[in-house]
Amino acid sequence: MSATTSPADSSTATGGPTTTTTPTISTSTAAATVTNAIVKTVEAIISSTAPAASQSASPSPSGFSTPTQSPTSSSTPTTTASMGGPEEKLSVQDLSQTLQHFGVVDYLVFIAMLAVCAVIGVYFGFIEKKQKAKKKGQLAGKDGAGAAGVEERRGSEALDYLVGGRQMKVFPVALSLVASFVSGISLLGTSTEIYVYGTQYAFILVTLAISGAISWYIFLPVFCNLQLTSTYEYFERRFSRRMRLFGAALFVLKAIVWLPIAVYVPALTFNQVTGIGIHTITPIVIVICTFYTCVGGLKGVVYTDVVQSVIMYGSLIVIMIKGTLDLGGFGVVWRRNQEGGRLNTPDWTMDPTVRLSVFSVFVGGVIFKLQSTSINQATVQRFMSLPSLKHIKQTLYTFTIGLILLYCGCIYIGLVCYATYYDCDPMSTGLAGRRDQLVPLLVMRVLGVVPGLPGLFVSAVFSAALSSLSTLLNSLSAVILEDFVRPKMGKSMKESHVALTMRLVVIIFGISSIFMVYVVEKLGMVLQLSATLQSSLYGPMLGVFTVGMLMPWVGEKSTFVGSICAFLTMAWIAVNAQIANVTGSFRHKKLPVSVENCDYEFDMNRYLNSTSEQEHHSGSSVYHVSFLLYALLGASLTIIIANLATFIFGRQDVKDVDEELLAPFVQRYLRKNKYYEGVELKKRTNNL
Repeated sequence: MSATTSPADSSTATGGPTTTTTPTISTSTAAATVTNAIVKTVEAIISSTAPAASQSASPSPSGFSTPTQSPTSSSTPTTTASMGGPEEKLSVQDLSQTLQHFGVVDYLVFIAMLAVCAVIGVYFGFIEKKQKAKKKGQLAGKDGAGAAGVEERRGSEALDYLVGGRQMKVFPVALSLVASFVSGISLLGTSTEIYVYGTQYAFILVTLAISGAISWYIFLPVFCNLQLTSTYEYFERRFSRRMRLFGAALFVLKAIVWLPIAVYVPALTFNQVTGIGIHTITPIVIVICTFYTCVGGLKGVVYTDVVQSVIMYGSLIVIMIKGTLDLGGFGVVWRRNQEGGRLNTPDWTMDPTVRLSVFSVFVGGVIFKLQSTSINQATVQRFMSLPSLKHIKQTLYTFTIGLILLYCGCIYIGLVCYATYYDCDPMSTGLAGRRDQLVPLLVMRVLGVVPGLPGLFVSAVFSAALSSLSTLLNSLSAVILEDFVRPKMGKSMKESHVALTMRLVVIIFGISSIFMVYVVEKLGMVLQLSATLQSSLYGPMLGVFTVGMLMPWVGEKSTFVGSICAFLTMAWIAVNAQIANVTGSFRHKKLPVSVENCDYEFDMNRYLNSTSEQEHHSGSSVYHVSFLLYALLGASLTIIIANLATFIFGRQDVKDVDEELLAPFVQRYLRKNKYYEGVELKKRTNNL
């Protein structure tokens, strides 16, 4: 196939004038850890503009560039060479050490990002709180219980900490949603997805607009009118207390599993560019994130997300422009991806076991994104921090556009990544320990020219992770307080108890995620893993919310049976699917890669073993379905079983359902058919 492109293309990928400017910097960095003979080899490689090592993301300003020589892996008889001379070629291990270069400026940039996040947390946790207390005192002195009373309710501990007093601004919340929605998983995983499977996944961008429209017309108006802090309070109002506990328990389970995944991805990046171990950096980052989330509340989370969003966008733009110029322009990027089979479209088939088919992308993808933008506690909580439905609509538009732009950047970086490594795949040679380290390798080559830019990228990846981590921790504090603790404590719960409970939740779950990283690193590709876990849990939840808002004839017992059956089924499918993925008993076919122009020593057996990933291991079991169909399957099972269960438990009288709990167009339909005999929408006061 065309992944092993012709040597003629190699000449277009050389780094141009940058490849001869700083070879000694790279070699001097490695001099402490490699022998003099290897140093001479590196200099020879760089001076001959050998591109494949550049593709390994050299930390030096020039990076390594792809060689114009023939294929080279000296571990086989065919790889001897065109290097000539008695000099020994650089091994994968030694080359990897030369790539683990993170300068003082890079560390300073990274530390500055963490410091800014901590400072924002301190501001909203201490300084702003003192300012509000002073303002409240002044109001009380002027008019007694009037404006001061309103201010006090808005400034209550739970409301202020969890939804920012419902006085947040549109643009910061939209950027916060983008930052937390993307996460480090998507930032690196999307680019890796394009490298491994091609542009099939890119078509999911279409579903973002569709899912946004569905959210606006069905789910968000209901949540806004009810002014809920925890979305699972809806379950108690519509169904029962046990449904509320069931939904909240699933959210907590999802958080426990997902938190370490969110921080593991940026830890891989940091390990790739610095050599510092994953289990060294994760505790540091998690502790800082836990700190500013604990003291700053939602406001601290949102405004750190704003800073982190700017870092992410800026980093992506720099990588896209510099990476394209280094390869010789957009034409080279496009041609190599086209020849490598990366410019592909979803398969035209209805087979659910096809990883990315038209059906799974455009139907499954809509539901997959819908459960993230419509009923996800972290997302809804952010929308509920806005003062009105008009502000929510503006935020939803801004969020959707911003998210599409960010995903487009990730997709294009995936194309640049393949164009750089098209004839020397770092994963096959062992230079990249995991596929999720491919983008960091590329970044070290592209951004190594200017001190501080690698630090900017690492900051961007950690920014994505920190935003998701802090958002989820804040949402956990809301769910555990509102759904588990407050109903038990009742009116006896003081403001001091509320404050302590929320902060303890953040601390406990933040610290526990440090230990869960050990489990996550044993699992498969993080994008698919994350989507699988999230969809298997939130699919049934989406089904429950859909039944609640669109099907007033379905009662609590029927819905509970449907949700339990769907959850158990999806859990079984998800576990077996991950086992099949790890053991290799079922495998989706990966696009071919090449090691044709590698100029360093590597184990050819590793490459030969990796070619088995290009073979499709088929199967007919239900847990072989595409990961994009998980949310659709979970939601569909809930809806179908719940409706079937009405034949056993009976249908609920529509008039017994408060119309505020139904989607607006369902309310209009019921009024038109006089189910509510002309009853107008109830006017609720804000739950301040």
